[in-house]
Amino acid sequence: MAYGLDAGHGKDLAMALEYFHTASLVFDDLPCMDNATQRRGAPCVHLAFGEAGAILAALALINRAYALSWQAVSGSLPGRQSQALAYLEQCLGVAGLLNGQSLDLQYGSLAHNRETTERIARGKTVSLVRLTLVMPAILGGASAREIQLQERISLYWGLAYQVLDDLKDILQSAAETGKTGARDALLDRPNLASAIGVSAAVDRLRRFLALGDRTLARLLEARPGLAFLGILRGALQEELVQVNRKVSEGKEGGRPCSFSN
Repeated sequence: MAYGLDAGHGKDLAMALEYFHTASLVFDDLPCMDNATQRRGAPCVHLAFGEAGAILAALALINRAYALSWQAVSGSLPGRQSQALAYLEQCLGVAGLLNGQSLDLQYGSLAHNRETTERIARGKTVSLVRLTLVMPAILGGASAREIQLQERISLYWGLAYQVLDDLKDILQSAAETGKTGARDALLDRPNLASAIGVSAAVDRLRRFLALGDRTLARLLEARPGLAFLGILRGALQEELVQVNRKVSEGKEGGRPCSFSN
């Protein structure tokens, strides 16, 4: 709505993007993917309702998400509609989320370094953040400069979120995260903290947040109505505080705070 979208269309788009996100999690948890048992503090969908039920539920979410997306873009000018829908396909398709998931599954045969790990994160995680920030800007007719800033902050915040997730997979228990832990090491999946060490990953996280802060400041100069994004930044800061606490506990307990392959 900060970009002038009708409230109803804004709500449709918000629900659509969350449905796409949730569907990706249901697929990600399947035995043929991460074979997880817990998500958001509850049994994974395939455990509660069977693998077939989980696949059908995820497809139902995707189907409904596309319908809501079309409703959301219907209130914008035709040129913006086509641009936004093309962007949606780009972020979710083989150039975005699907490619990231494919590389994630093939990680065992790839170089276990920062470049590879962050490339996968750009596909799996950054793509979804881009949709939430850039697609409304496109529909609202934002300037090329604003869209560029949204792209940058999506990259910094998306990578920051993924580093946090990687650190929590190593440092926190399932009871603390609400999902199955220690899967990355067990399945040989990308994890920046494992690739470059916990301390280096925390440093990388701080860098992403600092770059995001500078970008957010420029963005708010252009569109003050986006000030609510500070709430999301605050949530990332709270996560960083928790991670720092875990790292300190590890040092004090004599446990190593650096992991590498």
